[in-house]
Amino acid sequence: MSNIKDASLWQSGRDKIEWVRSYMPLLSAIEQEFTKNQPFAGMKISMSIHLEAKTANLAKVLRAGGAEVRVTGCNPLSTQDDVAAALVHEGFEVNAVHGTDDEGYKNDLVNTISFCPDILIDDGGDLMALLHGEYREYGKNLIGGCEETTTGVHRLISRQAAGKLDYTMIDVNDANCKHLFDNRYGTGQSTLDGIMNSTNLIIAGKTVVVAGYGWCGKGLAMRAKGMGAIVIVTEIDPIKAIEAVMDGFSVMTMDEAAPLGDLFVTLTGCSDVITAKHIEKMKDGVLLANSGHFDVEINKQDLETLSAQMFYRKPNIKGYKMADGRIINLLAEGRLVNLAAGNGHPAEIMDMSFAIQAKSLEFLAKNKGKLEKKLYAVPEEIDNAVAELKLKTMNVNIDRLTEEQKEYLSKVD
Repeated sequence: MSNIKDASLWQSGRDKIEWVRSYMPLLSAIEQEFTKNQPFAGMKISMSIHLEAKTANLAKVLRAGGAEVRVTGCNPLSTQDDVAAALVHEGFEVNAVHGTDDEGYKNDLVNTISFCPDILIDDGGDLMALLHGEYREYGKNLIGGCEETTTGVHRLISRQAAGKLDYTMIDVNDANCKHLFDNRYGTGQSTLDGIMNSTNLIIAGKTVVVAGYGWCGKGLAMRAKGMGAIVIVTEIDPIKAIEAVMDGFSVMTMDEAAPLGDLFVTLTGCSDVITAKHIEKMKDGVLLANSGHFDVEINKQDLETLSAQMFYRKPNIKGYKMADGRIINLLAEGRLVNLAAGNGHPAEIMDMSFAIQAKSLEFLAKNKGKLEKKLYAVPEEIDNAVAELKLKTMNVNIDRLTEEQKEYLSKVD
């Protein structure tokens, strides 16, 4: 039985799903293929991923391939209740409510795996944590799963290094057709969308501090610069710091950047990137936002401890008034600002990421019993096939090696 906010919202959700389906031609092509071949016939699939229209489209594609699909969110503030209602209206079991508390969120996750799935999609690693812990019995049929995001991959790597990874998992996040486009172009655009949607303030002329220069940070820094911002990057990796300098950005510590920034965005996947010592140096009116998976990058406890007054200024913006009168503004409760305060990545970008997901799940289904209990990269042939299909939808042609060129490149001196 589903757990959603309001089943009557389904028409609005259906419209959102139909809109994005018009701009996701890769999934449409895969849906036709899955409908014909039924790669998931008789299988159960659990999905824990940001529950919005693009995700709903992926769920429909997987069901077209023969699966029974259960869906939940991976962040309480990224669930869109009307989309959840639309999926329920189409016969899916959905357990997700926008703004649910920690207990409700966990219950929704548990209900999503309680039918003992054959395959799963995780985003951030919460399903894997449950299946390695008190709900291990729900993993008895699990062939394997896919992890969507950097934070979840880090958790899997740590678990594998400790010898405690009990299931086959595929690292979708690091596929070329995912991180090069989703993390960079998707995060770059959608993060600024969420910030501008919430604040109605200009980016041009502001000093934007980007914490982390991985693919997500690169995308945000590029977009902010293109909109006229002065961009500062903070990093812990010397190689990435050099990249940022050579890309034309100022690089400094967060201690140095704290008094300079107008807008701070964390994209590291780590905790305590912005803490009390930084907040104490910040200007009046600064904006704090996070695009990392969990709401731990900006220390909210420090904000509360330092503030004399806390109040909501408008939807998705909470003001923290310091004893000296400065107001520090936290967007979207420090959760993923692009989803909690926006619509997430553009449809065309998620079309690529979810094409990788769909084909990786098919790979797991085809190789049942043949894979070790470890973290695998997405097979290169899947990555390349998705890239080829994407180029086709863009009406872009590329050169091909001639037989002579292939011979030249393979020649041994």
